[in-house]
Amino acid sequence: MLFAEISIFDIISQATYGALAGAALWGLYSATVVWARVNQKRFKSEDEQDVFMDDVEQMLKVGDFEGVAEYSDGDNRAIPQIVEMAMHHRGLGYKRARQFVLDRFQRDVMSDLEYRLSWVSTVIKSAPMIGLFGTVFGMMGAFKTLATSESVEPSLLAGDINVALRTTACGLAIAIPLMILVANVNIKIAKMEDLVGSGLARFMTQYKEALLKWPNGGPTSPSAAAAEPVEAVMQSPPR
Repeated sequence: MLFAEISIFDIISQATYGALAGAALWGLYSATVVWARVNQKRFKSEDEQDVFMDDVEQMLKVGDFEGVAEYSDGDNRAIPQIVEMAMHHRGLGYKRARQFVLDRFQRDVMSDLEYRLSWVSTVIKSAPMIGLFGTVFGMMGAFKTLATSESVEPSLLAGDINVALRTTACGLAIAIPLMILVANVNIKIAKMEDLVGSGLARFMTQYKEALLKWPNGGPTSPSAAAAEPVEAVMQSPPR
């Protein structure tokens, strides 16, 4: 009997509220994940990044590739991860190692951010449409009440019209704040890309010079240690 008293319009209106709530929670979650990941991947300031790059450059000048890798190990920010990957793949040569780390950065960092933002954009577009869906069925319920009742009480019409207007308002209330949040996130991503780009250009210059200067991997590496006596013998004057 209880289900017989519930109309299809009531069921759809409640389902619309549930869909709007789910969209709002998913959009907020995705935007929060992007915000946190951007903060995780970038240095707080350019000065802080410069301090890190200064230390890396000092080690690269003496060919301490392993020291650079250890210094960057465990740091989840983008530049230290790029530096660490470059150190571990220096055997590929400068060009191939550079392409490798750039591809990994694009795939592991930027693609993930774009994936999350695409979900937020989907919520922004779909929330008003879900609200409009509820509006259409609310008005259909109001017209049904008019059609099936000889004398219509205003309270019956008010309930259907209230659903129609409230769902549209909820859809807009979800989309507008998310649009503002996404705009702020895009600004943070752009700043992160600029900061990472400047740090990457600086690192790659020093990285190339270090590979040219220490082709055997630095003075502390086993290959360099093995090559040093041979070079000393070749340079020793004949007796």
